[in-house]
Amino acid sequence: LRAASTCPASMASVHRVSNNSPLEGPCGVTVKDVPAGDFIVAYAAHLKRTGKVELPNWSDLVKTSKAKELAPYDPDWYYVRAAAIARRVYLRGNVGVGAMRKIYGGKQRRGTVKERFSLSGGSIPRHIFAQLEKMKILEKSDSQKGGRRITETGQRDLDSIAGQIKSADN
Repeated sequence: LRAASTCPASMASVHRVSNNSPLEGPCGVTVKDVPAGDFIVAYAAHLKRTGKVELPNWSDLVKTSKAKELAPYDPDWYYVRAAAIARRVYLRGNVGVGAMRKIYGGKQRRGTVKERFSLSGGSIPRHIFAQLEKMKILEKSDSQKGGRRITETGQRDLDSIAGQIKSADN
């Protein structure tokens, strides 16, 4: 016996790639249904556990932006950034290195002169995009704007992680 659908009637006809279980109905659980912080931590742990993401040899030395003074304290910061970038591309699509530089940029302190916005470095998102493309999570977009978009297998993987988080909360 199948339970009633948990998604609105307008969404029932929309086709989504997800992990449907008998209790979830036609929509299933997507990345949008779970809190961002919980998803990013869980997906970062998944990326680390699978071992498919190769850490660059400079990952323990690099600053993430010219506005930062120190490298990240968390030894797993690269996995967390990769998970956050994958989530961002899932939600938005057609996102490139320039957009990621803006998203992860911040206020640069310049001593006695007024602060101003500074972009983050571009090599980190570029390397993460290459790693996620190699894992078949992302692909280059066909649109004129360029950027990256999520693949069907990538969407399925991210939705399965979201489903695990949602089922752990219940």
